[in-house]
Amino acid sequence: MSKFQLIFTGVFAAFIVIGVMVFALTRNDTTSLTSPVTVWGFVSVGQFNQILKTTGLDQDETLKITYIEKRQENFDNEFVTALADGRGPDLFFISQSSILKHESRIFPIPYKSLPERNYKDSFVEGAEIFLSPRGIVAMPFIVDPLVMYWNRTLFSNAGFAREPRFWEEVYSLTGRLTQKDAALNITQTTIPFGEFRNISNAKGILSMLILQAGNPILERKSDGGINVLINEKLNFSIAPSPEALRFFTDFSNPSKIYYSWNRSLPTSQNFFVSGDSALYFGFASELSLLQSKNPNLNFDVAPVPQSRQAKRELTFANFYGLAISKNSKNIAGAFNLAVKLTNQVGISAVVSTLKLPPVRRDLVAQTPTDAYMAVFYKGALQAKTWLEPDSKAVSGIFQSMVENVTAGRTGVTEAVSRAQGELRALISN
Repeated sequence: MSKFQLIFTGVFAAFIVIGVMVFALTRNDTTSLTSPVTVWGFVSVGQFNQILKTTGLDQDETLKITYIEKRQENFDNEFVTALADGRGPDLFFISQSSILKHESRIFPIPYKSLPERNYKDSFVEGAEIFLSPRGIVAMPFIVDPLVMYWNRTLFSNAGFAREPRFWEEVYSLTGRLTQKDAALNITQTTIPFGEFRNISNAKGILSMLILQAGNPILERKSDGGINVLINEKLNFSIAPSPEALRFFTDFSNPSKIYYSWNRSLPTSQNFFVSGDSALYFGFASELSLLQSKNPNLNFDVAPVPQSRQAKRELTFANFYGLAISKNSKNIAGAFNLAVKLTNQVGISAVVSTLKLPPVRRDLVAQTPTDAYMAVFYKGALQAKTWLEPDSKAVSGIFQSMVENVTAGRTGVTEAVSRAQGELRALISN
């Protein structure tokens, strides 16, 4: 580490120690830091225990940790039920898609315990999703950016030396990479865009395109309220979201020369693994799964393409933080564990255990030697996300937005307008 990094890390560590003391004193907890802390999370028990072992927290006598693995799709109901029964975790994993749903059940970390300036200096920009007017909703723990996987064999066979770096380049690839049989059925595709049901990560891909176009989808106001902006023109001459939706759906339009996808095809992940898709847009966490499904697949990883007109490079990511339950009987202990898991040592353990990029600035600034991780690190710095009011409901809204266009029921402008109304209703409820 450089001298500056050592000084910065030391200063941040001092703030954390002071923060824990202030936090405990202001809460007036009757429990001590050595009281048990129950954690609910989405990584396996083995992975969490490995993180504790790597950090030495498994030997920390000030912590008594019980970890319980939960399936993310079942978490919301289990969490609410547990709290109603007077039980549940002290500390739990939360993603950007659950913040609004559970914010009233979270004890926000006050900025006098961890100043907002120190938070922003310590974590990547996308992690600011956990900041609220009332305090810090969760301590950033994991970032999982959306990246582009590309089939090197298909690109080489078609005479292309490299992957596309700009979206405009994708159009020119389809002439040689997309193949059809005598009945005009797609047998090999360039890009799996245009539908929703059989496109893995369709919601994340659409979110990425809209965010890249310059629309934040939702915006938290200074009073904590939410503005829905998905259909707003903002300061652009053309509304960003309808154009992003148009680009996405054009690839499933049979009348377009770059037609590359339809609803009859397998899931985009399976089509890529079988070697029949030149591109696949997936999360960094999918790398090991793709490798295990087809060890012989000759593929590489690259950042997602950008618009040539964009002022900044951007991708979508899922962020996971450690939130403190408002009903916890050991809030000070939960805070103590959260800051230790998210300091430099803790996040380094996350990186080595989960093979994902770090959410901390001081770690993501380092250049990894692994070729895949180098792309993931860049994705962590580029990553943005948005406050989804409800993950399943938003998927339904986005699916309707896409299928209304592909079925010819509405144009892109009306489809996005409907989505805006549905998001507003979802937040109101």
